[in-house]
Amino acid sequence: MSALLDRRLVVVTGKGGVGKTTVAAALGLVAARRGRRTVVCEVAQQERLAGLFGVHDVGNREAELAPGLFSVSIQPERAMHEWLRHQLKSGALAGLLGHSRLFGYLTAAAPGVTELVTMGKVWDLAQAKRRTGGSAFDTVIMDAPATGHALALLRAPRTYANIARVGPIARQAGSIDAFLRDRSATGVVCVALPEEMPVNETVDLERRLGEDLGLEIDQVVANAVLPERFDAGEVKRLREAGTGAAVAAALIGEQRTRGQQEQLARLRAEIRAPVTTLPYLFEPEPLRRELELLSDRLEEAQ
Repeated sequence: MSALLDRRLVVVTGKGGVGKTTVAAALGLVAARRGRRTVVCEVAQQERLAGLFGVHDVGNREAELAPGLFSVSIQPERAMHEWLRHQLKSGALAGLLGHSRLFGYLTAAAPGVTELVTMGKVWDLAQAKRRTGGSAFDTVIMDAPATGHALALLRAPRTYANIARVGPIARQAGSIDAFLRDRSATGVVCVALPEEMPVNETVDLERRLGEDLGLEIDQVVANAVLPERFDAGEVKRLREAGTGAAVAAALIGEQRTRGQQEQLARLRAEIRAPVTTLPYLFEPEPLRRELELLSDRLEEAQ
């Protein structure tokens, strides 16, 4: 985990609903505590992270959530205007073209443009000198969408580099693609739950990243792992204790925990990346205190 957070960009993905934003925030806290100026990027119109830290009305700004830790929500239309302004060297021309109806039709019709400009913004944030201005970050953590959309995001730069071949789009897309494939610059974290479907999707993601993009998962975080409360002897005594609501609840909990441990064992057996676990939090929504707890667990796992 320590070497992973030394990279310029860390992509956090996984099946929907597994806690990617929570893990991205916890990783951000770890990186910031290590003295790295860190930003967590939300994509696909998401703006959830700042609220977990009690920060509101963020808009498009890079908001500070904790000492050394910032967040930003990447809006594709805004990212497109920034790219046009950089290419045309004129804010007025960029605004004129970006708001034209014809340009809107063209970008809507071209598959992958939204993904390309989103990755372009993430890439820019991860550069030592940002083309769009602003203070540089040491570590950028991308709170990526669920695996299918995340793969489309990561694939878009190479696709456009191959299609365009020459010109500014080809050069930019090629630079982004090379950055993503540089293991000293970019790392991938996959978040999973210790359940059958998330484990299946994690195993499939590792295969598809390798086959389609030449990338690897650097770390798997198994989230919401229940504690093992009873040993075999205690379980036997519970079963012999007879009926009762408390006994039934304890046995149901033990069965669920055992199922999680079986899936964790399968995950470790079927995937090459190391697996770190985070505990189940009995809170409907993790806030700053819970995020600090999870970041401590991630640091302990190094």
